[in-house]
Amino acid sequence: MDKRIFKLKPAAAPWDSNWDRAPNHGEVVVRALSPADARIVASEAELDFLETDTRPGDGVSTRFASAFRDDKLYTVIEMEDSSFSQCGPRAVLSGEINASLKSESTNEGRKNTRDHAGGSHNRT
Repeated sequence: MDKRIFKLKPAAAPWDSNWDRAPNHGEVVVRALSPADARIVASEAELDFLETDTRPGDGVSTRFASAFRDDKLYTVIEMEDSSFSQCGPRAVLSGEINASLKSESTNEGRKNTRDHAGGSHNRT
């Protein structure tokens, strides 16, 4: 199946109460198989409880709670005239996904982020 380029764009207003349960990452561009797959690709770039020392329960993932999977928070738009190649793996191509959990506070003013390649780094 051919991959396509999609932009995930916040659909809810900044003051919408739905943002209380998931962080707003701004616009993100991904290479994916479909609009639904674009939501999955973006959500996989977010930090999950299973990747931290904090656990909501044994074997319980928080991937389902991603803002990217919520159509009230994010809309998916196919980018037909994109500068990104459709060839390559499913991936986040552009945008910055905040890797801190909604309930976490920043540590000493530092913000953990995941860059568009999916790696994590600290920024002051």
